[in-house]
Amino acid sequence: MGSVKKHPPLDAISKTIIELLQEDGRRSYSDIGRVVGLSEAAVRQRVQRLTESGVMQIVAVTDPMQLGFPRQALIGIRVSGDTRHVAEAVAAIDAVDYVVITVGSFDVLAEVVCEDDDDLLALINDTIRPIDGVLSTETFIYAKLQKQLYNWGTR
Repeated sequence: MGSVKKHPPLDAISKTIIELLQEDGRRSYSDIGRVVGLSEAAVRQRVQRLTESGVMQIVAVTDPMQLGFPRQALIGIRVSGDTRHVAEAVAAIDAVDYVVITVGSFDVLAEVVCEDDDDLLALINDTIRPIDGVLSTETFIYAKLQKQLYNWGTR
């Protein structure tokens, strides 16, 4: 059985740094330092530890529609055998931006971004369904992305 990577609990300063970067990932270390009471160098070290440990990532969040990928969908995948192997294979596909293993009516859920319906169909028929262990798929095409936020904080 696989082990879950454990991280030490975050202190209040690290949580605040994360929340500030979720509000604005380009915020300067000196600005963050003023808020949390640390030097710029100390904030830089904390951010580096948080990113290297995998606790957080600092990335540009894009709008797929504006980048030429107007077709987004969630694909539910039913699996025979080791779900982790299918999830790993699906995660390696460039058009897939999000993969989770679930315990509901689907074993794996994958969010995809595609150029059009032909691209989506090819992805499903030629790439996902042939993966060893995939029993079936069900596709939920996004009519409208109502909400997508990454600033939910550290609670």
